[in-house]
Amino acid sequence: MEGEPDAKDWTWVLSRSCGECGFNASTFPKDRLGTAIASMGPRWETLLGHKNSPHRVSPKRWSILEYGCHIRDVLVLYDERLSLMLTVENAGFQNWDQDLTAREQRYDLQDPMVVARQLVSAATQLGQHFGEVTGEQWERTGHRSDGAVFTMQTFGQYLLHDLVHHLVDVGDLEGARSVLDMV
Repeated sequence: MEGEPDAKDWTWVLSRSCGECGFNASTFPKDRLGTAIASMGPRWETLLGHKNSPHRVSPKRWSILEYGCHIRDVLVLYDERLSLMLTVENAGFQNWDQDLTAREQRYDLQDPMVVARQLVSAATQLGQHFGEVTGEQWERTGHRSDGAVFTMQTFGQYLLHDLVHHLVDVGDLEGARSVLDMV
C-alpha cells in the first residue's frame, strides 16, 4: 500500500506560516528547538499505542504507524546531519527518498511499540544535541543537493515544522498546539 509521494519543496516554511498546520517555523526560537524536538517522543509514543495505529483511514494516507516510522527515521537522519554540520564546513547532505525507505523497510508491518521506543530515543537524543548548540555554531551551514542551504537554526526550524505538520496529519492537534505555544 502506497501513500501519495510528497514532491513539494517545503523550504518555503522557513519564510512564512504553513497554511495546513499553522506552524510558523521562522518565528520559533532556536534556544527552544531541543526541548520542542524532545517533546515529540512522548506524543508519538501515545499515538503509536492506539490499537488502530497500524491501520490507514484512507489508501492514500499513511497510518499513524507509518508516520511514526517516518518521524523516527527523520529524527535519526537529522541527528546525523546535525553532527555533520558541527564537524564539516558547509556540509553536504546525501539525498534521502522517504517513500522508497517506507517501502523497503515496510513501515506498514513494523511493531508500533518498537517504533515508539526507537522514536522516543531518537527524539530525546536529537533534542539533547540541539540543546548543546551554542553561539556561532548556530550559523554553521549545510546544504542539500537541490541547492537548499540551511543554518543550524533554520535546519532545526525546518525539522520542527515537519514534526508538527505530521502531528496534524494524524489528528493530534493538541500536540501540535503544545509546540505552537512554545513560541
